[in-house]
Amino acid sequence: MAHLSTNPADKNRWICIYPAYINSKKTVAEGRKIPKERALENPTLAELRDVCQSVGLPVAMEGSKMYPRDQNRDPTFRGRVRVQLKNADGTYVLEQFKTRQDVMFQLTERIPMLKSRTQKQGGGEQQPQSSAGKKGKKKGKR
Repeated sequence: MAHLSTNPADKNRWICIYPAYINSKKTVAEGRKIPKERALENPTLAELRDVCQSVGLPVAMEGSKMYPRDQNRDPTFRGRVRVQLKNADGTYVLEQFKTRQDVMFQLTERIPMLKSRTQKQGGGEQQPQSSAGKKGKKKGKR
């Protein structure tokens, strides 16, 4: 039984982080847990996972879970990540992450640098090209 307590796969002891915790579009009553100035607009579950993995934290996704305070039942806002902060012996996995807030602030700093976020900003430049395709459709209606 001693080996069960040292099992790093005991994910029930890991902390949960919902995207709503760091979403600037949410109020504190709706579940935001950090100051609005530091929060992000609509973070996704995949972004949370990617950042946690990139800094070296063990992470597990639970895509079917829903944040209880979230009134939106849209599947794009579902899910949570579980992050391991402490090993079974009580030592920290990474010394710079001792609390849930440490992880949330790291997420808000790194998510804007992800390729998925930087490509979305550049995507606005491609819209004029799609209007050229609309002109071609007009020619077909003649």
